[in-house]
Amino acid sequence: MTWFDDPAATADRLRHVGYLADPGTATTAYLADALEKPLLVEGPAGVGKTELAKAVSRATGAELVRLQCYEGLDEARALYEWNYKKQLLRIQASGADRTWAETHDDVFTEEFLLTRPLLTAIRREQPTVLLVDEVDKTDVEVEGLLLEVLSDFQVTIPELGTVAAIRRPYVVLTSNASRELSEALKRRCLYLHLDYPDADRELEIVTQQVPDIERRVAGRLVDVIGRLRDLDLKKAPSIAESVDWARTLVALQIGTLDEVAIASTLGAVLKHSSDQERAVKELGLAP
Repeated sequence: MTWFDDPAATADRLRHVGYLADPGTATTAYLADALEKPLLVEGPAGVGKTELAKAVSRATGAELVRLQCYEGLDEARALYEWNYKKQLLRIQASGADRTWAETHDDVFTEEFLLTRPLLTAIRREQPTVLLVDEVDKTDVEVEGLLLEVLSDFQVTIPELGTVAAIRRPYVVLTSNASRELSEALKRRCLYLHLDYPDADRELEIVTQQVPDIERRVAGRLVDVIGRLRDLDLKKAPSIAESVDWARTLVALQIGTLDEVAIASTLGAVLKHSSDQERAVKELGLAP
């Protein structure tokens, strides 16, 4: 059973929950469902990669299970681990007259299993979206674990046996391309590259997310955002920061985005002092 009927229906359902997908994004999101393949979304930070997974979850009513990747993430944090403290208490409470086999069979059971995001997503019987966020921040060992999980959608727990997915989750992996992912991982996924939207689409996103902003002001905002992204900045403004800036202007009741207004609200979109200094200089704003 699939969640989306076709690419057009996918785009409509995502739009209904606030995500404006272009035809390529809607088609790939549809295929990830129809083909039951993980979707690898790559692109710069802040272009809507994580939001796509959240939007699929909202559009389908599926539970979102998120594995946030970071350097040092290990199998215990990604898959499962045993509750050693609780096991120790059980052993101490059981007395010293039990054999090791009896003790082992008693403490390596479901009662002492702590499931982490990957195992949680596999075991769920209800519709699930599994988000593996910023997979490029993990090391090769975790990437190898993902290969196993995403190939067969099952894991083996030595003490309990093999756990296979009853219902395959919709899987989205995101990457900021900080390192090259293995070809083996890419082969298992559909691939989607997201970049910053063009001006018309970003204007549509901003006015949809912040309906109180005047369209004229939103148009000026999008124009300035585009100029900022053309500068050599440490961190270019994301789509989310465009929306934050629009909300800032509405909160301050700014009806004209002139140089003074831009300079006074620049902190909503640029989060490094060197970037703000460069923007003030390049845009000719009053310091």
